[in-house]
Amino acid sequence: MPNLDDYLTIKEAAAFLGVSPNTLRSWGSSGKLPEHRNPINGYRLFKIADLEELLARIESSRSSGSGQRQQPK
Repeated sequence: MPNLDDYLTIKEAAAFLGVSPNTLRSWGSSGKLPEHRNPINGYRLFKIADLEELLARIESSRSSGSGQRQQPK
């Protein structure tokens, strides 16, 4: 059985990322973010390492300039 201390509930994960729980449900359903299920009650769980990796990818895309908005002309 996995160590549940390595996982966050959907509410905790949403706060961690700064998005709504519905956004996480959508990302999980579409495969953009791996979601796991609690073996006892079936609730969605998100692995902390996966959330940190997502934040790192977002940060690297921002620093590479691909996420910057262009100034209007």
